[in-house]
Amino acid sequence: MSIDLETAAKVAKLARIRVDEDALPALAEEFNTILGFIERLGEVDVTGVEPMTSVTPQSLKRRDDVVTEGDQQDKILSNAPDAREGFFAVPKVVE
Repeated sequence: MSIDLETAAKVAKLARIRVDEDALPALAEEFNTILGFIERLGEVDVTGVEPMTSVTPQSLKRRDDVVTEGDQQDKILSNAPDAREGFFAVPKVVE
């Protein structure tokens, strides 16, 4: 895939980046370099490689999901500026 000057200008506009006309060729070349690198990554054979979430193997500590302080609805809603039928009431923001 090759990025031309028109596409580079459109990307800059969508990203809300002001780019002078004389800087567009360098920007298009930079985009083409990045896309070339991404295409090279697609050629790497990753069969048998496990997905990683971190560079160091680690497991997260887990705890039981139990309710320790429940049945406090009245106490919680006492701080609400407007509560109705056991819920926080908020102004409508979407028509």
